[in-house]
Amino acid sequence: MRLSLPHVPGLLLPFALLPLSLLPACGKGSPGKRKSVVAFSQCTTTEPWRVLFNRELKREAEKHADEFDLVVADAEDRTDRQVEQVENFIRQKVDVLLVSPKESPGLTPVVERAIDAGIPVLVLDRNVATERVTAFIGGDNREIGRAAGGFAVDHLGGLGKATGKVIEIWGGMASTPAQERHLGFRDYVAKEPGIEILLDNQDGDWKQDRGYSIMETALKAFPRIDLVYAHNDPMAYGAYLAAKDAGRDKGIAFVGIDAIPEEGGLWVKKGWLTATFVYATPGVEAIRQATKLLQGETVPETTTLPTRAVTRETVDAFLAAAGVGSK
Repeated sequence: MRLSLPHVPGLLLPFALLPLSLLPACGKGSPGKRKSVVAFSQCTTTEPWRVLFNRELKREAEKHADEFDLVVADAEDRTDRQVEQVENFIRQKVDVLLVSPKESPGLTPVVERAIDAGIPVLVLDRNVATERVTAFIGGDNREIGRAAGGFAVDHLGGLGKATGKVIEIWGGMASTPAQERHLGFRDYVAKEPGIEILLDNQDGDWKQDRGYSIMETALKAFPRIDLVYAHNDPMAYGAYLAAKDAGRDKGIAFVGIDAIPEEGGLWVKKGWLTATFVYATPGVEAIRQATKLLQGETVPETTTLPTRAVTRETVDAFLAAAGVGSK
């Protein structure tokens, strides 16, 4: 059984208002005993990567349907709503709490309250500003940023020889992934005097249309742009579309992060993106670790998901492994 937040068109009903009675009351073969509940607060589902995240998490949870119920809440890109969701999960005394924060400062206090209530908390993708969590599962965003920076340097001429003008399009600037992807990228490119960063404080909020708008403005301001580094593939693709509409896409490299096969992978195959870097969702691993916690086992404090580059040279194998056609 899987429960999700009911949707009433036009009605903004905070998940915190859901009554305890909506949670499952008993498990199979255990009359009178409440079935275990794993609750997940997802910060948003407006981004394709988040949709994939939810899909993989739910698919893995289906394998354990006899062991626990999964309750999923969508904060709809609002910190206040996400805080309400987590507070409600605390009141309902869920057995394991999964949280993928919209941003760290706003979610840290309520995550600590969950820990104080004795609920194990797995923080996914974006961390919070406390070590008082059960575990963190996610990619190493700084390392991914370094990989993107290394690619940019190589593309622009190599170590000590790289030259070019670069646009950086941030994700949400208050989020730890964006900050770390920025710092990792700069670990490489800042050492190259021939590389000039034309823009580095443009918040695209992870959205394709924002990437388009930022690039559209940059194209008007700068007659030469050699490379665009965006903190996710939709923003990189938005920047590509803006350059294409302006007739300037041929001379610019577009680099993104996520590598969802049906999106970033295919965009590399089609030549719209020059490269993307795998940012695996933590959905499958989160369910595996939640299952261990319910069984009384321990889990590692940090689980780092690996990355790799997807380029023109590697994209065919990448798509084939994912079972995605190239058309």
